[in-house]
Amino acid sequence: MKTNIFTLVLVLLLFIFVGIHFASLPWTPGRIAGVVIGLPSVVLLVLARIELGGSFSVRPKAQTLVTHGLYSRIRNPIYLFGGLAIAGALLYINQPLCLWIFVVLIPLQIYRAGQESKVLEARFGDEYRQYKSRSWF
Repeated sequence: MKTNIFTLVLVLLLFIFVGIHFASLPWTPGRIAGVVIGLPSVVLLVLARIELGGSFSVRPKAQTLVTHGLYSRIRNPIYLFGGLAIAGALLYINQPLCLWIFVVLIPLQIYRAGQESKVLEARFGDEYRQYKSRSWF
């Protein structure tokens, strides 16, 4: 659990550093879009991470089935809001061409979500299938 809190704090500090370091760039529509996309995404990413609690792991594990809060509607909010936070940060630092990273990132996240889904379905069976039918991604 301490490692999970450490990584969460590290991600937050990284976003704060990026925010401060690039604050002097001129405000363009792209940078404004980056803030509008990025800030709520970081907040929701942190919330999703907190809601997941001790069930967070890098490799797929089926410790508990988390179905409350953001997880009541979205099965993988960390992937979703993490991706949006990255997109927002890239726009904020005025690097929209770097959004091409999502050509690799999106299929990778879909694959990872599929692997996690298999593990959860094997462990929780019908309970997971019902949850999956009423939630998105």
